Parts: sequence; C-alpha cells; structure tokens
Amino acid sequence: MSKKLLAVLGLLVVVSMLLVACGGTEAPATEPTEETAAEPTTAPVDEGETPTEEPMEEPTEEPMPATTRTGGWLDTISLSTVTADAVVTQLDAGAADLYANSLATPQDIQAIRDAGLNYFNVFGLYYEITMNPYGPTFDATGALNPFASAQVREAMNWLIDRDYINQEVYGGNAAPKFTSLLSAFPEYARYIATIRAYEVKYAANRDKAVAGITAGMEEMGAELVDGQWTYNGEPVEITFLIRTDSDGTRRPMGDIISNWLEEVGFVVNRQYGTSSELSALWVGGDVADGEWNLYTGAWISSIVSRDDSSDAQFFYSPSSAYSFTTLWQAYDMDEADIQVLDDLANKAFTTQEGRDELFRQAFDIQFKYNYRVWVVDGRGAAPWVQGVEVAGDLAAGIDASNMWPYTARFTGQEGGVLRVIDSDLMVDPSNPIAGSNWTYDSLWKNATSSHDLMTHPHTGISLPQRLESAVVTVQSDLPVTKTYDWVTLETADEITVPGDAWVDWDAATETWITVDEKFPDGLTSLVKVVYTYPADMFDVVSWHDGSPLSVGDFVMTQIMGFAVGKEGSVIYDESQAAPLEASLDAFKGYKIVSTDPLVIERYTDVWYDDAELTAGFTAPNWPEYAYGEGSWHVLAVANKAEAAGELAYSADKADALEVEWMNFIAGPSLEILAAKLDEAAAESFIPFEPTMGQFVTADEAAARYANLQAFYGEYGHFWVGTGPYILDEVFPVEKTATLTYNPNFPDLADRWAGFATPKLAEGAVDGAGRVVIGEEATFDVFVDFEGEPYPSDEVTAVKYLLFNANSDLVGSGDAEFVAEGQYLVTLDTDTTSALESGSNKLEIVITVLPVASPTIVDFEFVSE
Repeated sequence: MSKKLLAVLGLLVVVSMLLVACGGTEAPATEPTEETAAEPTTAPVDEGETPTEEPMEEPTEEPMPATTRTGGWLDTISLSTVTADAVVTQLDAGAADLYANSLATPQDIQAIRDAGLNYFNVFGLYYEITMNPYGPTFDATGALNPFASAQVREAMNWLIDRDYINQEVYGGNAAPKFTSLLSAFPEYARYIATIRAYEVKYAANRDKAVAGITAGMEEMGAELVDGQWTYNGEPVEITFLIRTDSDGTRRPMGDIISNWLEEVGFVVNRQYGTSSELSALWVGGDVADGEWNLYTGAWISSIVSRDDSSDAQFFYSPSSAYSFTTLWQAYDMDEADIQVLDDLANKAFTTQEGRDELFRQAFDIQFKYNYRVWVVDGRGAAPWVQGVEVAGDLAAGIDASNMWPYTARFTGQEGGVLRVIDSDLMVDPSNPIAGSNWTYDSLWKNATSSHDLMTHPHTGISLPQRLESAVVTVQSDLPVTKTYDWVTLETADEITVPGDAWVDWDAATETWITVDEKFPDGLTSLVKVVYTYPADMFDVVSWHDGSPLSVGDFVMTQIMGFAVGKEGSVIYDESQAAPLEASLDAFKGYKIVSTDPLVIERYTDVWYDDAELTAGFTAPNWPEYAYGEGSWHVLAVANKAEAAGELAYSADKADALEVEWMNFIAGPSLEILAAKLDEAAAESFIPFEPTMGQFVTADEAAARYANLQAFYGEYGHFWVGTGPYILDEVFPVEKTATLTYNPNFPDLADRWAGFATPKLAEGAVDGAGRVVIGEEATFDVFVDFEGEPYPSDEVTAVKYLLFNANSDLVGSGDAEFVAEGQYLVTLDTDTTSALESGSNKLEIVITVLPVASPTIVDFEFVSE
C-alpha cells in the first residue's frame, strides 16, 4: 500500500507517497487548496502525546438506493487533459464532468463558487524546491553547481519567504511549511513544539541567506564580481525547472524564487514545462549531466496519514524507495544519519519516548542536509458538475484516492459515460515495480485495481475490501490500539517466529531461506499478523484477462520484493538493493498457513499506533506493488524482458543499460513484451520455478498465457488488474484514455457509497486582548461543525500552546470542558509571570474522532 505520490503536482513510496503534479512518493511518494473555517492540522499537542480514542463502529454509510449492479457505477470513464486555467470553463460549459486534480489559487476557488460547481476540499498536497546536490561541478559540462554546497542549500531556507509566497500565490489559503510533515495531519500537531523552533530559526532573513550563500560559494572557488557570482571567469547559471501545469501555482512560485536568486547574484535559466516534459530530466535523467539545478516539486499523500515515520527516509535518504533515481543516489549522507532514518522508518523503537527521540534526530538531519526546501502546505478544491457524485479523500482528493472509482456516479443513475479531466496523464512509463508514481497516473491505476485493504477517506484507518479479518499480536509494551471489529488486537510478552517461516531469498537457487536456516538460535518479532481471506476469494476474483486470482499471485508478490534487490537474481537492479537491505532489519518472516481459505502469517518489527495500520502497512500481501497491481503471469513475461536486458523496470537501470524503461501500456516496450509472452506461452513458463512450481501448475500457466494473449489482442497493452474498470483505449501522445466497466467485478456497486461530508471541526477563541503579567487569564474556545456545537463525545482533545514575543514555547496544557462546543483555557499566575511585555500567541489544537485532520486556531494578546 502506498502513501505518497508525485503531485500532479508531483512523486510516492511504499507505504508510500505519490507524485502529484510535483514530481514524485515519498515512496516516500503525491494538489488541492482548500478553505475551511478553521485551519486543520493535527491532534496531539504535547510531543509524544496521542489522544485516546474510544472504539468506533464500522463506518456508517448514508442510505442509498438498493442495487444489483456489481463493479463500478459507470459504463465508461473517458480521461483527458486540460490546463489548469481552463478547468472551470470546461466544467461550466458542460464539456467535462469532473476535474480529478485540484485548483489552489484564490481566483480559481472563487471561479468554482461563481460557476455553482460542487467541490471537495483537499489537504494532502505540499510544495517544495528540490535541489540537485551533485558536484561541486557537473561531469558533462564542468559547470559549478551551487547546490552541491550544504551551506548554500541551508541558505535557501532564509532566502525563500514562505509567508510572502503564501499571500502572493495562494492568497493566504496555504500554510508556510518547514518540514516534510503535513500541518493537516496528526504528526505535525504531535511535534509542533519542536517544529516551531525550526520555523523561528529558518524564518526568511535576506542577510543570513546572503551570508550562507557567500560562505558556500567561496568554499567551492566561486567569486562575486560586481554583484554576479562567477566560476572560472564565467557567470554561475542555475537551471530552474518550473512546472506550468497542475494547479496553476508553481509557475508564479518558481518565478518569485528565481527573482530572489537573481537578486543575490545568480543567473537563472527558467525552464518552463509540464510534468511529462520535466520528469525526463529530474526523475529520468542523470543528475551528473547538469541539465537542472532546481525543480518546483509537489507531493500529495494518497491517504489521511496517521503515521509519518517513514517520511524522512523517503525524502532524504539513499535507502529511500525512490533510490532507483540518480537524484536520490546523490544524497551523500553519513552512515549514522542513514541508520537513524532507517530506524525511524522501520519502527526500531518500542516506546513513545524512543519514537520521539528518533523524530527529533530526523528533524536535525533534515536541516543538516537540506536536499529540499519545503515551501507551503497547499489547500485545494477538486470541482465537479452538479448531478455527479464522488467520494473524495481529505488528503488525496480524487485522483490519488483509492475510493474514487468505487463511488463516482451520476446521481440516481446506473451507467453512463463520465468525462474526467486532469492536468496530465501517462507522464512516465507505467509498470508495477518501478514505473510512474505520478498522481495523474494513479487516477487510472486506482480504477483498475482492487485491494485487500482500503483507506477511510476521512480518518486514514484501514478498512477491509478483500481481506476478511486480521489478528494483530504485538509485544506487550507497545502502545497499539484498535478502532474497528474486523481486526482483533492481542498482546504477548514474546513472539517467536516459527522455524519454517520464510525470512530471506536465495537468488541463486530461487528458493526461500527459512528462519531455521538463517537463524538457528531462533528469532523473535515485535508483531505477528494473521490474515484470513474469504473462502470464495479465488472463485469470485479474477484478473481482467479472465485468469482467476490464485495463491501464486500472492507468492510472486513476496518473491519480487526480494528478487529485484538481490545480487545474483536474473532481474537484479542495483538501485533496488539499498531499500531492500534497509527493510530486512524489520522483516522477520512470512508463512502461508493455509491455501483454502488463504491464511497468511507475517512477522515484523514494524508497527503503528493503530492495529488496522499495523495490519495494512507492515508489508504487502495482495499482489499490489509500489506502482500498481500485477499478476504473476504478466510479471513473468516482464521478467523475461528484464532478464534478457531488453527492458528495465526502473529508470536508473534503463539508463545504465541504454534500454527502454519498461512500459506496460504504450511504446516500444509492447512489441518486446508481446514476443516474450509468446515465448512464455510456448514453454508454459513458470517464473522462479523451484518455488512458484509448488503453487502453480503447467496447465494453469498455459491457461494464463492464453488469456493474456487474448487480452493483448483485444486491448493492445499489458496492464491487467482486478479492479472495477478495465483500461481500454490508451493514447499516450494525445494523453487520453478510456476505462470500461468490468462485468466480472464481484462487489455490489454501492458497497462504498455514501460517505458523509467530512466532519471537520471549526474553532474560535475569545478572550482579553491585554493580560496583566502575574495575573490569571482565561480564554473561551468554541468548537463547532456547520454552526452547531461539536459533540463532546466526538472531541478527543482541545489543547493549547502558549508562545511569547520571541516565539518561544512557554506553556501548554488541556482546555477544560465547559459545555457542548465550549472549552476554557486558564493561564495561571505562574504562567503569565513568565511572560514579558509584548505580543504573545495562544494556539489551540482541536482533535476529533470523525476525521484525522486536527484544527488549529490562534489568538494573539499583549502582556504588560
């Protein structure tokens, strides 16, 4: 399951993130702007403190008309692209029905309202400036790269005035950003005191920026001549890749930052382009070639993230899931720092205090290297016409959400053609292993996929789709809780991994290494999860080519996770070795207990506060890879092409071998894959036969390849999923595609229908504008939803933070319940005695059960 995506705005990762129009994952891997009465953020305020939630009932859907229709509500979904400035015009003119991305400028938000369009507020988009750290000079050109200097990269924090960009570009609708943590999610609130210190330290300061840039440039041998930085007598030129598509904000942001760079002595080559045009440079290119220095990045979280412990590893470490790019490979970090980020990502802690300490170290590491400078957390609006319904995700909006294809429909109607527009499509080659991670492409991938677990669009909690139940056993001292009844939570003083569990892969023999073989003295784990799937799953779930889902698909998923990163494997990819190695510390074992029904045990040291997330994110069972679903037989064909050196899953390996980056849906890859399919069919090929041969017969292999040949003959591509829609027509040059109804999808169309409007809390503070130092002061806090008091049994916490005139945290605590929707903050005499004369700020953090996004409001007063 992936959390991050390049936001069409940009990128993703495993557990991961998505590129939205931005550029890429966090594998650590995702643009909306939005307005809400209060500024949502997160919940816990005191560092390390997490609100205690009462058990919740399974999500209640609003009543919908009964239906016998299975699969998606629609007959056809047509996908096409449009520039951000034309979105509202096309929707208002009836030329399109739904915009899958989001708009962020104040002008666009107002235009959406004026046109009477429906829209959904999105909080999961965030923007940064990605820096190329290669150097000090580029191999291909010999030109000096300013951002090879850690001092220059750090100075960019002071050069960029985040408040100015928020006001000038976003009309104050965004939130200035200094770390990878989204201010709309719980982790930000949990570590808000630590983050506030960095926000103060790195506030815009031109003098500090100039001093840092000067120190770094002079150390690399550059000279400032008549206000112009030069190297070997030539002006130092920065190539800035500036996105012109997506939500319409990155071009003005890039231009403003370019102006500031020119003011401090650089020549800036502003290279404007779309996601497709610029991805070839910053994702697919070689950083040593010197084709770019800066990129206007944006990411989107594909779910409401409740745990961001993998973010720092994803964005800053060469062991990131995005290490198949030369950019991440250029991140030159101390081994000790890499280990800290790996430990945080892999949950190498057993207490909240240990987690907090690793987070604090990770913040220090981020500002030690500064491979990217965070700018703002976006707030977007995803619009659609009246008469259309769709469930959006508070973080991902529509295109990066796994919920949208199950809920998109015309009101009161079954069937029809929905015309969906987005800012881009088919940005990079698509394959499930290391293909496109752009949110634009997650739009159609989500429509063609199903999952063992879905994600609640308002809370981020996992909900079962194909999985029937899970039993999560954790070590007794781990602070894990549960919310829903589909998961059973148990504790144990010690969890022993069975000796016959698979724990490693032998690439030479293509067989599993058991715990007994690798750890003869035994092995323990912090977590054991037992997954039980429905007894009829292999009868009712099939791939789009008609092949029934089988145990072989699940086994292949486990093998591929090892084989691509294991030296000696026929599909070894050096860029995948570091992420695999980093994950092995936490992986403790995998065992198939039963195949009818399918019961799987997984042992791991990775855990989350929520038992549902522990079950969902410890590692994949479902045949869903970092960048899409994949059946064993399609991947067997692709592996043949990879092993022959004719295609490569990753951009890095493709570049090294000078072959095509494998693309399942278009381009020269298709002819190569078709030839390999014929080879596989002729021999009834079973991949990794010493192991897969125990779960796949020659007859099944022959039948599957015959099905795939028929599918390729009909659809002309190799993207075979199990979801409610089938990828039909694909036109990568025109950037259009068609999704058609899958009549064999087993679930009723209304299974995920009717999620209510997110119950985001609205907050307000009232109190005296002047406080006498040494005297008690009180402030009223009001918590509402749509004008009515927020029920107290749904409010998990109302906390306050008190900052003095120097922005130092001088007090914090809980507000006292007064009445429904009303709370009281009391600053006692000791607290006000610590204040000095001047302006102070009281921040209120409100956390509620129905949504994971906290609300943060502030109140300023003068002390004297």
